[in-house]
Amino acid sequence: MSTGLSTPWTTAKPRVPAAKSPSVPWQESCRRRPKLPPRRPWLSTHVPCCWWADGGRELSKRTPAPVGVRTTTANHCACARGLMSLRALLARLIDERRAETPLSSDDDEPEVRLAIYDSPLSEPQVVSVRGDDFHALVGETAARTYAVSRERGGRVPYGVIREIVENLIHAYFRNATVTVLDDGNTIRISDQGPGIADKVRALQPGFSTATAQMRRIIRGVGSGLPLAKEQLQFLGGTLQIEDNPERGTVVTLSVHRDPPTANTAPARVAERRHLTTRQKKILLLIAELGAAGPTTIAKELDVSHSTAYRELHALETLGLVTPRGRGQRTLTEDGIAFLETTLKA
Repeated sequence: MSTGLSTPWTTAKPRVPAAKSPSVPWQESCRRRPKLPPRRPWLSTHVPCCWWADGGRELSKRTPAPVGVRTTTANHCACARGLMSLRALLARLIDERRAETPLSSDDDEPEVRLAIYDSPLSEPQVVSVRGDDFHALVGETAARTYAVSRERGGRVPYGVIREIVENLIHAYFRNATVTVLDDGNTIRISDQGPGIADKVRALQPGFSTATAQMRRIIRGVGSGLPLAKEQLQFLGGTLQIEDNPERGTVVTLSVHRDPPTANTAPARVAERRHLTTRQKKILLLIAELGAAGPTTIAKELDVSHSTAYRELHALETLGLVTPRGRGQRTLTEDGIAFLETTLKA
């Protein structure tokens, strides 16, 4: 018997997809839309630089290029072949920040000038450090500065110097100069970049002006200046940030001259000569990071947490490291001197 009601599953008509009109512009472009880059490009083996140059969009021949954006395709761009040089990176950073003036010439390698003063009244000895690889340039500049400082009796740690030299990427290495004064106990690093607007926040963890391009080669999490400041304070030193005349930034690292210390017990000196390879690696790791605890050491050296804690306790007993709170250890003056002697041997 019929009730007069229709059931949807018996009377429903199948849907017929609507015909796509070729006159709609978005339908035409969707068929040839390029694949999007991975959400985390730093985990992939290749990301064309043209994605970064246009904010993640690949330019097509029909789309006019915005001002300051290069229209080089992914098949011909430098980074597509894994050859992104420091000069090319700095050029893109300048485009990204829309700086007022570009690099002086595409053929100029980034340069850091090292000025060494034997006395305030003498002419400085100037050494030019050039390179087209970021990490090589930073490493050589920091190593030369540290070596010159230590030869004159300076006490500024290597890790602190490297952190500040790395920050020259924010200034695109424009007129970067490292000056060694006061028998190596004062190191002044200056540039003529965009400068630091808020100097108080720059010394607090978490504040960073690093762009997406910069984070491809540095951490860019706002930890460099705070760590450097804390390590200098432990040595009784200071870190000051000032404006360079007209434009740029000047960072001054200074520590007091090494005070006379009491003679170390002969038994402790003898024990230091027999440090294990693992203990020496721990000292080098602390020197590089500024401070480290058992968790960090266990992860970096692939050892158990208890082993890392035991080794730190042994180094603390020998007077080479000292606790700094939250399980962190930093090098003592004897620890820095021991590392210097070991590296020279």
